[in-house]
Amino acid sequence: MLFTSYEFILFLLIVFVLYYVVPKKLQWPLLLLASYVFYLFSGPENLLYILFTTVSTYLIVGRIQKSRDVQEAYLKEHKKEMSREERKAYKEVGKKKQWKWLLLVLILNIGMLAVVKYTNFTIHNINGVLGFFGSDSRLSFLDIALPMGISFYVFQTMGYAIDVYRGKYRAEGNPFKLALFVSFFPQLIQGPISRFDDLAKSLYEPHRFDSRTVAFGLQRILWGFFKKLVIADRLLVAVNTIIGDTEVYRGAWVFVGMMFYALELYADFTGGIDITIGVAQVMGIKVTENFIRPYFSKNIKEYWNRWHITMGSWFTDYIFYPISVCQPMLKLSRFSRKHLGEKVGKRVTVWLSCFVVWFATGIWHGASWNFIVWGLANCFVILVSQELEPLYRRFHKRFHVEGTFGWKLFSVVRTVLLLSCLRTFDCYRDVPLTFRMFGTMFTDFNWGELFNGSLLGLGMSLADYAVVLVGFFLLLGVSLVQRRGSVRERIAAKPYPLRFVLWFGLFLLVILWGTYGIGYDASQFIYNQF
Repeated sequence: MLFTSYEFILFLLIVFVLYYVVPKKLQWPLLLLASYVFYLFSGPENLLYILFTTVSTYLIVGRIQKSRDVQEAYLKEHKKEMSREERKAYKEVGKKKQWKWLLLVLILNIGMLAVVKYTNFTIHNINGVLGFFGSDSRLSFLDIALPMGISFYVFQTMGYAIDVYRGKYRAEGNPFKLALFVSFFPQLIQGPISRFDDLAKSLYEPHRFDSRTVAFGLQRILWGFFKKLVIADRLLVAVNTIIGDTEVYRGAWVFVGMMFYALELYADFTGGIDITIGVAQVMGIKVTENFIRPYFSKNIKEYWNRWHITMGSWFTDYIFYPISVCQPMLKLSRFSRKHLGEKVGKRVTVWLSCFVVWFATGIWHGASWNFIVWGLANCFVILVSQELEPLYRRFHKRFHVEGTFGWKLFSVVRTVLLLSCLRTFDCYRDVPLTFRMFGTMFTDFNWGELFNGSLLGLGMSLADYAVVLVGFFLLLGVSLVQRRGSVRERIAAKPYPLRFVLWFGLFLLVILWGTYGIGYDASQFIYNQF
């Protein structure tokens, strides 16, 4: 059931009405039922995966919580009898037991994700190695369908397990409430990856109907539909045409394709997140923002602090920091400082931790070497930029350009172009082919083809280009206004006739300019695959 399908719109209408009709204490159970109904549409067999994650996490994390409770009760009861060393030793024994439980739930769930997502990728690489050494033996691929949203709900649930282990909050004692956290339907398609303590604050609370909150949520949904149907799905045709024929569309066309893809990806992904946040807001539930004007970033590090924020923070909190302070890494740090010098030695562990994080980020996006190379390329650019910061500071001090409008504009354009170049790995999905196609931008001088009418051969008419251009400037204008506060808040302060014209006008744009398939078969959101 896609966000932009008729079925989903009807589903939402039923859920919204029932949500405010049933008794308040039944609101969250209704959401749990709705979430499982929603997930059933992706295939009944997929319920086994999400049920496995929910049940295993509830039982095992419950053991972690029970162990901690027993430990705290014992220490409280024998506080006067035990010395400081004895208390410390007792805590360490308890921590080791809790770590074993945590390790079990991580292995079970991330192992499940690895099996369904990476088994065939592993087999493909093994077959490649066998062929390289001249063996005729080949492993057979497995017929495993990737369950919808498995990367999102597994990461979200494992974050919850780690937080309970760390003592950030108590484990949820109600298995059905935990099931709702794992399966909350607006987040299943493409996130965000919520933290339990953030989402639970409003997920289980009773909510009264509030016209302003509902209106703001519906407006956010409409804005998401505009991005997806009017811009993303329209550009999708041209992008697929360019990357689908690598013999014809080379050189300048690669540049056009990667720039079209940059806008398509932004409109598609942020549009889906707008729908997610809007659906939750209609019901009074607060979901974490996942984007903060990422294309205004002045470097790639800043971009990743603004783009898919919940994913970046997950990798930082649960992979980067634990790796950075683990005992093997601390030993490596001491060894590096001793043998490589303080200046280089202290950077080795940071470089290695970043490498692991970006390798994981790449392979999380897809079981393909293209995504792995894409992740490591981001890592390389970020680390090089950090190492060159002293040079940047001297440059700014010498020429006094930092903070000027021209330099800010240059930095933003540079970042967008660099990111678009890196995303060619996402477009062509084959590492050698990606490098070859990228190289044609500098060897095939066919830029004149962009001005001889060939752009109309990409599956988009002149009217389509006009719509995309209008949509682009609308996105840009809204992003600029957002820097001074919420656009919806500002519109809400205007007289009713103006508000009606603005929102009804946006509704008409979606109805009249939206890209619809046969019987309305909307294109998949790009992040569905993850």
